[in-house]
Parts: sequence; structure tokens; C-alpha cells
Amino acid sequence: MARDKLDKKRIILKIGSNTLTKETNQISRGKIEDIGRQILALQDQYEFVIVSSGAIAVAKQFVHLETNGKEITVKQALASIGQPHLMRIFQESFRDLGLLTSQCLLSYSDFERTQSKKNIVNTINVLVANNYIPIINENDTVATDEIQFGDNDKLAALTASLLEADLLVIATNTNGICTAESVNNQTFETIVEVDDIEQLESEIVTSISTHGTGGMRSKIEAARIAQKSGIETWIINGLKDDFLVDAIQDKNIFTKIKNQVPSSLEEG
Repeated sequence: MARDKLDKKRIILKIGSNTLTKETNQISRGKIEDIGRQILALQDQYEFVIVSSGAIAVAKQFVHLETNGKEITVKQALASIGQPHLMRIFQESFRDLGLLTSQCLLSYSDFERTQSKKNIVNTINVLVANNYIPIINENDTVATDEIQFGDNDKLAALTASLLEADLLVIATNTNGICTAESVNNQTFETIVEVDDIEQLESEIVTSISTHGTGGMRSKIEAARIAQKSGIETWIINGLKDDFLVDAIQDKNIFTKIKNQVPSSLEEG
């Protein structure tokens, strides 16, 4: 099922664990409600697919597992426990706003097989056409890449590319990407707009977020994937209320990584 590009603009919204927990030790229903209210406010012009982390963070609220194996195995088990709780919170919070949700669990191998890619596209297009908001997470019980390396940043970029999104939004816990100098001197000056990924990468100060596994380097890698597909990436502070509505209305500071579509494709 091909997507009609004359329809609403499609946004892939990736929400990291630090955003969902509001930098605490538990999932914030208030933040999920904030995301739902924004989708409701924007739904006439935009359609949304959410890529959400947070399953492990949810599980840690309820259980403590004995570490009788490798740490990664314990995290896979926590993800298995936390995923249905995470979906329940999304479902309840969004339902109160009149929004419908669905769950999609994907792994990287799904993006390597032609038939799997077709199935993903067809299923998500049907869901979106019927006003369901797909909520995607990695199938952590069988795959470990995002647990180890990316907090779903790469998964979001691959999803954006496959679904021919108009925009990839990565909600994190900073005002976008700051210059290395400003991070070192604690003034935190955001790089507002850039199209040169290599230049942006040179500004990265290595860090890993508290709950997530990504940090800014994985977000730049995600932007690189999106850019190759002609998709713009926004890296926004998701801790703020109305972060996406304000970004669309140019009311807040964030990093915009422009696409580099060849001129012959700009009208396509």
C-alpha cells in the first residue's frame, strides 16, 4: 500500500526514556498526556507514528530481577515485563483524549528482508489511515542492538526512511545539540540549523543519558540515516510541555538537521 504524499505530513516522533520519565525513576503519565494533547492539537495537519523507549524503565518500577546471567539478558527480561505496562499507560492516557493506539514490535532484521519491509509499510499505513497511532519499540526479547547502543534512535530513523516520513523528531532531555565549546564552559549554546552531518559530529561531547543508552552521537547517526532519505531531523527538548507544537510554531530552541535531497527530487 503506497502512501499518498498529498495527505497529511507524516511525523515519526521518537521519545527517549529520559523524556518519558522526566529524568526521574518512573514513567511520567503527565508527559505521555502532554504528548497526546499535542498530537490532538496537530492532527488536522499531521499524522504520527511514535517510536518509544521506556519498557525497561517501566519494569524497574515494579520488579527487581536476580542477575543470574549477563546484564543484557536481564535487560531483555525487564523489557519483556515492562512493554505491556508501557503500552497500557499510552493506551489509557491517549484513550482519555479520544486517541487510538496500536503496538508494533520490530527488530533490525525486519528492515533487511523485502517482504518484512512491505508488511511493515502496509500495516502501519492501514493503522494510520484508520486513525490509529502506531507505537513502535524494538522487540527487545529477541534483539539487543538498541538496548546496547541507541535507545531507539536508529530504529526511529530506519522507520522514518521506510515509511517515507516528512520529518523525524527526536525528543530528548536537552535543547538539541550544543557546541562543544559551550558544553565545556557550561553555557550550552544550541546549534540551531545545520546540513553538514560531519560538521555536527565534530561538536559532540561524548555522554550517555541516565535512563537511555543513546546520547547525542546516536542521534546524529539517526539524522544521517534520515538525511540520506531526504528527511529532515529535529532534536528537541521533550521535557518541556508543548515541545512539538512550539517547535512547529518556531517558539522554542532546538536543532534542525536539514535534508540534502538533490534538486531533481525536491518536487517529488
